Amino acid sequence: MLTSTALATRPDFSITAVTCQDDHTRWSEAEVRDDYRVVLVRRGRFRRRTAGTHADIDPTMAYVGVPGEEEHFAHPAGGDDCTSISLTPALWQDMAGDVTRLATQSVYVDARLDLTHRRLLATAGTEDIDYALTEELLDLLATTVGQVVSGPTPLGAQALRTEAALVAAARQAINDGHPASDGLLPLAELLGVSPYRLSRSFTRELGVSVTRYRNRIRIGRALDRLEEGETSLGVLAADLGFADQAHLSRTMRQYLGHTPTALRRLLAPRTP
Repeated sequence: MLTSTALATRPDFSITAVTCQDDHTRWSEAEVRDDYRVVLVRRGRFRRRTAGTHADIDPTMAYVGVPGEEEHFAHPAGGDDCTSISLTPALWQDMAGDVTRLATQSVYVDARLDLTHRRLLATAGTEDIDYALTEELLDLLATTVGQVVSGPTPLGAQALRTEAALVAAARQAINDGHPASDGLLPLAELLGVSPYRLSRSFTRELGVSVTRYRNRIRIGRALDRLEEGETSLGVLAADLGFADQAHLSRTMRQYLGHTPTALRRLLAPRTP
């Protein structure tokens, strides 16, 4: 029996927790999908067959699936828990380039990739899917692409503009509240670069992630509004793009050590 729980869904990707309780050595019927996907095991193991190639998949070995291939699975050791990451062809191309054939579909999950996987799952439990979760996802995909694609990819290509100019353009879009700045992926598309390059350029140029930079801008605007006497935290959260009032409060406490209510008191005019 197969059960799945959606952890995060966006137009370009979805992340799903999958639990399989099958226990059989025989191969399943052929399964064909139309997406790119990265599948990592959290518990247990299973076997995968495609194009005559067999692979044993467990917490140390993940795999990349491609559109249109026939897959067969066997579970000789009982059930398993997996994370399945589905990508649109466009997002895969942003990361891997115009690859028609992978060098391999198996991905060795070393300790660093294991930690990245765990961080991805932890971030999926937060409200910031479009920046924080997306950055964790891009880190995981970059490692994956490096193992399965031979030759140059957009991740290693020379930037068409300097990192300083790229980050400056991204900062302007975020500060101007451009609609594309609502998410890391549309922001990268606006700037004509891969989302991974944009993410890495921020860290190298400013020493902070694009997620933290965007939150810095939002927190600054929240402080402005609180200082001006804003009374509705729900309205404030909605105006600044937070999921809800609780998300606003958690973010401000994380960055400033105070809730919006406490900050309103701190910012109130002093009486003589």
